[in-house]
This record gives sequence, structure tokens and C-alpha cells, in this order.
Amino acid sequence: MTKISLTSMKQYLKKSIESFNQNKVNGLLAELNLRKYLSDLGYSDRISAGGWIIRSTGPGNFGKRNIALFPETVHPDTEYPEGRTFSQPDPGLYSICSVLHSIEIDSYFCTPVIKNDDSAISLIWYACQLGLPSQQPFKPLHEHLDTFQKRTSGKNFLLNNANTEMIPDISVPDLFSKEHLRVTVADMVDFEISDIDGIFYGRSKVYPLEIKEKTAAYDKQLGPYFGLDIGPFAKLAFYSARTGNMHSIYIVREIDDKRTRNLVQWWVITYRDLAGFASWFPWQGGQSMTGGSSTVVRIPKSAFSPLDREHIALL
Repeated sequence: MTKISLTSMKQYLKKSIESFNQNKVNGLLAELNLRKYLSDLGYSDRISAGGWIIRSTGPGNFGKRNIALFPETVHPDTEYPEGRTFSQPDPGLYSICSVLHSIEIDSYFCTPVIKNDDSAISLIWYACQLGLPSQQPFKPLHEHLDTFQKRTSGKNFLLNNANTEMIPDISVPDLFSKEHLRVTVADMVDFEISDIDGIFYGRSKVYPLEIKEKTAAYDKQLGPYFGLDIGPFAKLAFYSARTGNMHSIYIVREIDDKRTRNLVQWWVITYRDLAGFASWFPWQGGQSMTGGSSTVVRIPKSAFSPLDREHIALL
């Protein structure tokens, strides 16, 4: 038996996540809601699964290498034995990774093997590089990380005790897969990391997505506005600074209030417009997803466009 239960996934997340609050839950739900919304509009095959983008660190080496990792979702009570024929990624991910490769972001599809039944720590990852002209073989993940600085500290990343009871069961497999992959890489090398909410494949461009659930705030100079934390803002800038056919976008699921989470409207803005309309003065925001206070960039709501079928068709 080489499978893992939903209960063991939750126990792992409890240990791996430093903190978990309602903002993080709402972020997970917003991602699920967006995928359903795009699927209802007939675009389910145009958005990738989530993953991670990591880059090298160290004096003189910071940011010299950038890679994207897309894990296969580990489904509970499904066999992942050694020696199995590895799963292949969705066809759209090949096209997305080809664009990423053209702007010097190497991309890998990661697939699991479970050695001991219902044991998260026995799960290991294999990866193959996508975006190259020919099919690449699967190799142990660490073989793709040899240009990163090896971790020398003995930090244990599974000593947390986060309250994960609020995580919806439907979100657990995706979150577990991403978290397990993050911890696996953290045990091997030093890096800076940020999550990939998803990547949308448009008519001729690829759009890394930043997805948030927000209520509109108000300022007498900006009018109604949405905020974006400095970290995600810098990540969108990183994508947009790359030449080629990649143009990052910020998607907001506007809700009426945080208690009911009733949908008001889906909104979208490209990073180019975001940078052009964002207030030049950072603002103290509310609680971040990690539980602390956040500094945000404010963007007038009037700069966004409705994320409807007509707008999506233009991307």
C-alpha cells in the first residue's frame, strides 16, 4: 500500500504551515471559485495548476537562477508506488512552460512516489523539465537543483502547530501537494520562494495570476480601491520585467463583506495598468495571510475591468 489519507495530509499541514488565518482560507477559496468561474465560461483548459517560483540566493548569486515547480496533485487514498509509470502534465502546461523557458525560467512538473503507506514523510518527488523541444526524463527532484546553494542548517520545517481545522477538505490535496513540495525543496537548498496561484494561457500571451478576495476600500483621492501587498506586487513586477509573451495580471473577487463572502464582481487588471494607476504612497493594510500587518499598494477600482467572457477572449 502506497497511498496517503486526507487525515494524514491535514496532520502534515498542521506541522508545515507557520500560521493559518481566515484571510488565507479566503485566498484558497478565491482560487477555487476562479477555476470554477473560468470552467463555467469554457476556459478550464486555459489555466494551470498552482505551484512555486523559486530563485537562487547568496551574495553575488541572488536571483541568478529562477525556476518554476508545478506539482501533480496528490489525491487521498490513491496509490503512488515506486516504479509506476509517471503521470504526464496537462497539455497546456507544456505551452506555458515553453514561454517560461524563453524568458529564462526553467519549469518542472513534479510527480510523487510514496514509499510507506499513509506516511507523508516517505513521499518523494520526481521531476521532468518542460518547455524544451524534446521530452525530458523524470529524475529525482534534487538532481534539478544542483545549481542552488545547498542548505547547511539543520532546521526542521515540521515543528509548527497551526490551526488548520478551517481548511475546506476540497482544498487539502492541492495545498498538501504544494506544501510538501515546498518543504522538500527547503530541506535541500537555500532559496527565495513565492507561490504561483496559476497561469492563464491566452491567445498569444501567458499570464501569471495573482488572485485575491477583497472588499473595496475607500479613499477621498482614489475613490473605491483594492489593495495589493508589497510582496505580490514585486512578484508581478518580476514577471513583467521579463521580455517576451508573459504579462502578469491581478484578479480580484470582490465580495460584499467578509462574513457572507457574497460575490459582487470579478475584476482584472494587467500589471502594466496596475503600475500606471497605483498610488505612489504605500499604505498600512490589514492582517496579512501570515497573520501580521501588511503594507499595500492601492489601485483605484476604476482602473480594473470586469473579468467577463468578452474580456477573457481578448487576453
